Amino acid sequence: MAAVVASVPLVYLAIRGLEIDRGDVLATLTRTQTTALMVRSLLLTAAVCATCFAIGTATAWILTRVRLPGGRLWMVAAALPLAAPSYVAATGWLATVPGWNGFVPSWLVLSAVSVPYVTLPVLASLRSADTAPAEVARSLGRSPAAAWLTTTLPQVAPAAAAGSLLVGLYVLSDYGAVSIFRFEVFTFAISRQYNSFIGRDSAVVLAIVLVAIALAVVAAERFARGRGQRWRTGSGVRRSPDRRGAGRWTLPAAAFLLLPAVVALGIPVAALVQRLIADTSGSLDRTELLTATANTAVVAAVAAVAALLLALPIGVLAARHRGAAVALLETGGYTGHALPGIVVALSLVYLSLRVVPDLYQSLTILVFAYVVLFLPQAIAAVRGSVGLVPPTLPQVARSLGRGPVAASASTTWRLSSPGLAAATLLVTLTVMKELPATQLLRPTGFDTLATEIWSRTTAAAYGDAAPYALALVVVAVLPAFWLSRPSAWERTR
Repeated sequence: MAAVVASVPLVYLAIRGLEIDRGDVLATLTRTQTTALMVRSLLLTAAVCATCFAIGTATAWILTRVRLPGGRLWMVAAALPLAAPSYVAATGWLATVPGWNGFVPSWLVLSAVSVPYVTLPVLASLRSADTAPAEVARSLGRSPAAAWLTTTLPQVAPAAAAGSLLVGLYVLSDYGAVSIFRFEVFTFAISRQYNSFIGRDSAVVLAIVLVAIALAVVAAERFARGRGQRWRTGSGVRRSPDRRGAGRWTLPAAAFLLLPAVVALGIPVAALVQRLIADTSGSLDRTELLTATANTAVVAAVAAVAALLLALPIGVLAARHRGAAVALLETGGYTGHALPGIVVALSLVYLSLRVVPDLYQSLTILVFAYVVLFLPQAIAAVRGSVGLVPPTLPQVARSLGRGPVAASASTTWRLSSPGLAAATLLVTLTVMKELPATQLLRPTGFDTLATEIWSRTTAAAYGDAAPYALALVVVAVLPAFWLSRPSAWERTR
């Protein structure tokens, strides 16, 4: 079912692709501009993935191994950049540094808003990682760094790889930051071609190329993941990881943890607040703000639950089985996240008007679009969490007299619940800031915080946009704070 949902945009692209003259397809593919778009897209994706892998893994390590003043508020700070729409962050930076455009600002903003994609799954893995191998390595004379690299890192590598995959797909599909910074990549060119009306055939061809790149990224991640199994096979020494004070490194560690949040939210929000203070002509409609906030929270929660339920079968299959069929299902589930929101939205407009016209511009179609776009986040989290649970545990529970459902609930699902919570958080926060699909598919009069922010920033009404941007941050803090509670993790131990 999940694979069918994710394949809807591909069906649309296939239908439209077959309608295009083969000569036009070849002309688009052989253009120098197409090659330049591919190089820039891959360069930006690789740079952001490498940055997020390094910062996200280090952030997760600090949160689980270092004791800092403030407790779990650091977890909230680590998750908070997910609440920052790339276009809001880019607008804030552009207001702070006028004329700044190109690769560097695009890399900076996209890295900052994407770091939690790596931090959250790695954090979940580190909290459940077996500390005994590292202690044995230390007792054999290895340094703390060498022991961590050879024992703990392999345990969290699947989560880090899954998070990096999401980062790569997010960067490939982002339109907000690259459009504001005028850095021409595939999404920028596709949206421009669609909006020109006369270049939509070229846009379809470019979208198909983008899907091919996304499939290659997914295949590369599967290859890097390998066939190794990384679950614990015995009871061993299972206790909470030791957390030590940072000492003289407290301030540098705190600054490091805050850096993504400052880049993604701190500076942009400060710029918007400054505009709000300077702009005395606008008036805030509190009813409109509350309605947009409620709409955002409700539709995000519904989409997150739907995505998680659809991701469970693919995630479990990918964690437990290998083979061409499983690889095909998993790869198909990831493709929607690499498509620009405008392509997914247009595919649903095209298909809904021809198959179920009554659902056109309904909440059902809107939630469906969110699931297509963000299903990969849920799949990656489910796969990473279930992959750390030994498959022998439910078998042991069955041998002790428990039924299939009870055995799985008390072993696999109990131990993987942190990752499932992280999946729900990821989808919820990402849906809150989604823009292109929301603009095209939302019912008439159904406004979200993202659409309100965009409508004001595009009109240069930055002061009017500030309350909506701040509201989005506040709404995003709530699920992040819930996930940061120690009891949310203790139940899995």
